[in-house]
Amino acid sequence: MAKKKVSTLFKIEGVSKQETTSKIAAKKIQLNRNKIPTAKKFTSEILAGNISFLSRAITLIESSNKKHQEKANIILNECLPHANKSIRIGITGVPGVGKSTFIEALGMQLTKKKKKVAVLAIDPSSSINKGSILGDKTRMEELVTNKRAFIRPSPAGTSLGGVAQKTRETIILCEAAGFDTIIIETVGVGQSETMVHSMVDFFLLLKIAGAGDELQGIKRGIIEMADAIIINKSDGDNIRNASIAKVDFTRALHLYPQKNSGWKPKVLTASALEGTGVNEVMEMIESYISLVKRNNFFVSNRNHQNISWLKAIIEKNLYDSFYKNNKNLIALKKEIELLENNETTPFSSAKKLLKNYNG
Repeated sequence: MAKKKVSTLFKIEGVSKQETTSKIAAKKIQLNRNKIPTAKKFTSEILAGNISFLSRAITLIESSNKKHQEKANIILNECLPHANKSIRIGITGVPGVGKSTFIEALGMQLTKKKKKVAVLAIDPSSSINKGSILGDKTRMEELVTNKRAFIRPSPAGTSLGGVAQKTRETIILCEAAGFDTIIIETVGVGQSETMVHSMVDFFLLLKIAGAGDELQGIKRGIIEMADAIIINKSDGDNIRNASIAKVDFTRALHLYPQKNSGWKPKVLTASALEGTGVNEVMEMIESYISLVKRNNFFVSNRNHQNISWLKAIIEKNLYDSFYKNNKNLIALKKEIELLENNETTPFSSAKKLLKNYNG
């Protein structure tokens, strides 16, 4: 009877089963993943243009973990002297207007001009389970593989105004990493998307013809803040409608007072799908930047944005301070019970809670 063949794996000293080796390797990988590099390491890698560390630093910034926040603040402070050297462009529009397709077309054109483009795409968060799809990368298939581009989808969370809570901080990190053009794509949920205006140099509003919203141009709000309106999807059978919409919006813009920047908002047509009109948009943005840098509005606008950022941080810290205090939550619960029994009013309850909070 032939002897059973024994694997040489057990005859050689120091060699263990493959399964065991895999488990050890897996544990080492997991341990390395769990190790968070020092703030100094993060900063040096970000300044060197390391996209992996940039992504991890943004994750730290977006984290609610106290230790993560402390490290993120150190990274931000160290990156700040290397920031503020980009052009920041905000792009908004209702769902279906083609924001992602337009941004990809614009981004590809910019990278051809040797620009480094960072796209910060904000996705709406569910009010029920707080989740977000974060699918913008799948809609920018060409740009996502471009070595001169970086796409970062982030959830809007509870932040209003079409942007995420840490969008400003993310801009700083991207600028420190060497990106000279930052594009912020807002959630796209309507006329409340005005916060992005307080953090960009150029605010672009995308519209589509034939959607019944041409007359929205006579209303104040988001259109009043726009530095340009682009009638997107100007292709095929929609070219004529887009031309008519361009005339309508151009007339509507005459109803608004002159901007402090000295810039007269323009209306252009484009087709992100076919790539037509995108170069004209780029040239328009360049003309705007040239103008506002000459008349010093660029610097004054950035200063105003920093003040807005300061106030936003104060408001957020006050909000967190109130709602993370158990005494405040207990008092709030009591006031809600009184409200439900019609024994007080929202105004009286708020005044009482804030008085107790302020001591």
